[in-house]
Amino acid sequence: MTAEYNTSRPDIILKEYGRNVQKLVEYIRTVPDKDKRTSLASTLIELIKFLNPSIKDQGEDPQRMWDDLYIMADFNLDLNNPYPVPTPETLAKRPEKMPYPQSTIRYKHYGKNIELLIQEALKKTDTEERQDAIIYLGKLMKTFFANWNKETLDDSVILRDLQTLSKGALTINIEQIREDNMFEKLYRDKKKQRPHGFQGGHHGQRHQGNRPFNKHKNKFRRRDNG
Repeated sequence: MTAEYNTSRPDIILKEYGRNVQKLVEYIRTVPDKDKRTSLASTLIELIKFLNPSIKDQGEDPQRMWDDLYIMADFNLDLNNPYPVPTPETLAKRPEKMPYPQSTIRYKHYGKNIELLIQEALKKTDTEERQDAIIYLGKLMKTFFANWNKETLDDSVILRDLQTLSKGALTINIEQIREDNMFEKLYRDKKKQRPHGFQGGHHGQRHQGNRPFNKHKNKFRRRDNG
């Protein structure tokens, strides 16, 4: 009996499935009855899932697995496919171009959501609500800046950037900020746990979030990571 070496065998079309699966696909293609071929193909897909649990864990698209059978058969396979039958042109089809975001971010270390929150703060007409918004924005900006640059940061830098982003519309007395530590970072320890409320107001008291801006910032708090 002559030994068979991989160098003398046909190339494996889809290496993630292996040569044995490819041989089974070739066998299925030779079965005369179409219903029998379809049944064997379905059984083969279940066998692949059994032999490769990671495919099932990753929620593999079942249509893709049927398509892969056609690819391994060089598209010479006639089945009662539960999905649209792929064609060789499918492999050559280029994916649609994804549009690249065109919006520019003035300060990348703060992130886009800071700019969005500033726009919401500008809508506030109540003086106290606007001040609460400024204080919360200052806390966020100082936190994000610290993640980007570990050096000690003066609150005047945060206030200056906030005024720049709001075109001078959002401002607060810098001495008041320093005296009451209004721009204290949100993350106080290495675990970076967020407080249940946030400090604001003239004396740094804790507000519980009944104002409209609080409702809006809570939405961004969960997803804004700088």
